[in-house]
Amino acid sequence: MPRRFSLLLFSLAALFCSSVATAQDHVRDLQTKAIEDGKAEFGHWGWEQDNYKLWGTHSNRLIPVYTFGTLNAGPGIDLTSYQGENSPYRSPAAVRQIYGRVPQGTVNPKADYFDQTNIYDIQLAALRAGKKHVFLVVFDGMDWQTTRAASIHKTGTIAYDSGRGTGLHMQDYKAGGTTQFGWMVTSPWADDIKIDIDKQTVAYDVTPKFGGYAAEIAGEFPWSPSTDLQYLVGKAEDETFQQAYTDSSSSASSMTAGIKTFNSSVNVDPEGVQVSTIARIAQLRGMKAGAVTSVPISHATPAATYAHNVARDDYQDLTRDLLGLKSVSHPEPTWPGLDVLIGCGYGVERNKDSGQGENFVPGNAYLAEQDLLAIDVRSGGPYVVATRTEGIPGPELLEVKATDAIEQGKRLFGFFGTSKGHLPFQTANGDFNPTVGRSDTKEEYTEGDIRENPTLSDFTRQAIRVLSHDDQPFWLMVEAGDVDWANHDNNVDNSIGAVLSGDAAVKVITDWVEAESNWDESLLIVTADHGHYLVLEKPELLLEPSKK
Repeated sequence: MPRRFSLLLFSLAALFCSSVATAQDHVRDLQTKAIEDGKAEFGHWGWEQDNYKLWGTHSNRLIPVYTFGTLNAGPGIDLTSYQGENSPYRSPAAVRQIYGRVPQGTVNPKADYFDQTNIYDIQLAALRAGKKHVFLVVFDGMDWQTTRAASIHKTGTIAYDSGRGTGLHMQDYKAGGTTQFGWMVTSPWADDIKIDIDKQTVAYDVTPKFGGYAAEIAGEFPWSPSTDLQYLVGKAEDETFQQAYTDSSSSASSMTAGIKTFNSSVNVDPEGVQVSTIARIAQLRGMKAGAVTSVPISHATPAATYAHNVARDDYQDLTRDLLGLKSVSHPEPTWPGLDVLIGCGYGVERNKDSGQGENFVPGNAYLAEQDLLAIDVRSGGPYVVATRTEGIPGPELLEVKATDAIEQGKRLFGFFGTSKGHLPFQTANGDFNPTVGRSDTKEEYTEGDIRENPTLSDFTRQAIRVLSHDDQPFWLMVEAGDVDWANHDNNVDNSIGAVLSGDAAVKVITDWVEAESNWDESLLIVTADHGHYLVLEKPELLLEPSKK
């Protein structure tokens, strides 16, 4: 057969296979049609059944919490320390301690849920009890409904309609019988207030909308429907119940610093006073500390592991805090920086950025060039630096740099991503071919975008290698940040894919504990910082036609 003819046949076969794959991508087809029609039988975002993309931001839903290494691990670690009769929401005094006031309807004598600040309490108790390895995995924006959609797609069945669920690794893994399940309130102290980025001050010219959680309206469980559908987004019919829902920075600060604060702030209290974080406490106890994320390195959740700022969008300064450099909030560095930081932001260039204050440096939005030079071991800095490099496979590059960091006794900094600032979005079927969402646009990736970027699992694996070298105890935060981006975009295909890729990173952690440690000396918390407003009306429609 002539070579030219053979190549033609190969090309036609590839095109045919591609067309078949697209035709068989059921969830992608559902998502595309939902945006085209403006509604979908399987579900919607918000409180109107015939408006698929009514709501594109967060909600005040209760959030699932999966823990491993906690059952019978002692007071403050075991979830029963915060559930049932020990729920802080059963006590007016405890509620006042959390919020600084007693929000309308927030005391609930029947509460089985706990508060987001208790995630910090569990970690602190684990450190005090001598746990050697503490992991916090945050699926940004993942509520119970989002997890259920991913489980339905992965298993091809509708296996549950309440409770912990099954089908995902984080749902099914038992950690030697030490796993537990609960749910928590994520409402903030208050919504946004007036701040001055350059002075790092706050002001209360207008009374903010305060937080709280009225279970009689919102429901006792993460799967409960609300009796007032707009309560969850701060628009309750009764104005006395119009309570704020959180953003990612306030909620992450609750989990890393143990405080309720105002939206858009990072590890400062309602007066703007800086608060220590669990990562820094771990370092002071002789542990290493790290953070990895699928989105920009100084977005809200990774920033909250170690940084301080009254404004979550002051990205370059937040990065400086993470790396132990001088910043607007730390004119003289008092903390040394994280031992490992791996994430994204590579390739995002800006000449101006009004959200970053007077000291913004034109160039990369998240990492000023002089800061990158300052931290690089080749310039005398403390970090071996791994950045996305044209033509070099990302997983291999990161592994080599992690090995260098181990051999040289240095820290590790990884900087990757696409032009959008994050890792390529994995969709429900495992490929990287997103379709349209709320924005009516879809992301497209080059071959280099896929090849030159590691995955979140790769980030997690290499972070653990560096942090655990020489049997060092450590604390590590892992963020599946693309769940939030997908849910903001009302994109169920991207959302399911993001949950599945994050679940794979969870398995990297549990596999490491099984091989190199045990659940007596390790602790893992898997949760989210807040929910969105996905409503599944007919979840069976998410199933492949052949599986219905």
